[in-house]
Amino acid sequence: MALWTKIESEKRRLIYSLLSLSLPLTPQSEDAPELAFDFLAESTSTDVEVNPVLTGHANGLITLNINEADSAYREKMREQMAEPYRTLLGHFRHESGHYYWDVLVRDSDWLEEVRNLFGDDTLDYSVSLKAYYENGPAENWQLSYVSAYASSHPWEDWAETWAHYLHIVDTLETARDFGLQVHPRLTDSEELQAEVELNPYRTKNFRDIIDNWLPLTYALNSLNRSMGHEHAYPFVLSELVIQKMDLIHRIVQKNMHRIKSTKAAPAAESASLGL
Repeated sequence: MALWTKIESEKRRLIYSLLSLSLPLTPQSEDAPELAFDFLAESTSTDVEVNPVLTGHANGLITLNINEADSAYREKMREQMAEPYRTLLGHFRHESGHYYWDVLVRDSDWLEEVRNLFGDDTLDYSVSLKAYYENGPAENWQLSYVSAYASSHPWEDWAETWAHYLHIVDTLETARDFGLQVHPRLTDSEELQAEVELNPYRTKNFRDIIDNWLPLTYALNSLNRSMGHEHAYPFVLSELVIQKMDLIHRIVQKNMHRIKSTKAAPAAESASLGL
């Protein structure tokens, strides 16, 4: 029950972000999947070996191994998988990325542009993941991907980049609500200065978001190191990764605009009829 409570708390944070971005949580057509969750645990040691619960996404259903809410287990897995960052919220955001690829990209006019940046998603997924786990990430992956795992397949690249997009907009909104400003005395460089006043969920220009994000992460990482902790955000965003996030932002904003237009249409029609 204690682990389940932690999971539900982080799921709530995910849903808040999705609602703030006006992203659909229910099917928009008969062919679209519905977003749902399974939180499961192995009941015996035999289950762990024979039928392990794997965190993942399939046709709208996000499955999470409840052990991920145990900090000792999660840290063990983080080291075993050589991941710089592994959290419950990170899992939710990553798996939701797979869902929204199906909803926003797969059958849309965005597909070609997404493939141009993220790669050919028709590549055999199982073969690609097998190659990743056997051979490791792509050479010089830092130049093109937000994480090593993102280099395994275009779907994983999208999901990892989507997760980081949610990390950024949600953290910036929190910083704005606290009135945070970053003006380091150690340098006069404007690149390390920021006054977080924008609403990242409604900002149209993603470059404005990044211009606020980079100084904030520099400050957050420095504060963490002063307390003897690892970096709060242990990632370097290359120009290509920023372009990928910009595309995700444009897709989300376009969807948001479409939803607003759809909701406004009946009201406009009623007004034209004098109702």
